[in-house]
Amino acid sequence: MSVAQVLHQPASVRAFWLGFAAYVVPTFPIAYVWHLVAFAPIYHDLAMYRDDVIVPFGLLSMLIQGVAFSWVYPRAFADRSTWLWNGLRYGLALALLSWSFTTLAVAAKNVMTSVPTYMVLETGFTLIQFAIVGPLIALAYRN
Repeated sequence: MSVAQVLHQPASVRAFWLGFAAYVVPTFPIAYVWHLVAFAPIYHDLAMYRDDVIVPFGLLSMLIQGVAFSWVYPRAFADRSTWLWNGLRYGLALALLSWSFTTLAVAAKNVMTSVPTYMVLETGFTLIQFAIVGPLIALAYRN
């Protein structure tokens, strides 16, 4: 579907796809740089990830999350007060949910050299990611 076709869709369909893009477009580069470039040596020292990460699996995960998070937003924030305030609250809610299964659960189940180091890294990533994508999703649904 081209950009022109998306822009000519009904508002709710257009908002959904813009919300989807608002999640996926920033999340992929943030996650890639955070995990595989900037903090790669620290993650390597944690000895918990494979040496040959499967990037397409990470992207597929983000695509699924983008669909879910974009679909939920208008149902969670039907009041449509200020988009920025709603976006920050939505980002915080998503960050808490995500942190519970990408940080807490992983730290509880996986063998790693330092649980505190992992917790700090993943908490930082989660906060940055959702401080950006929460408001962007809200902006996509702004009237």
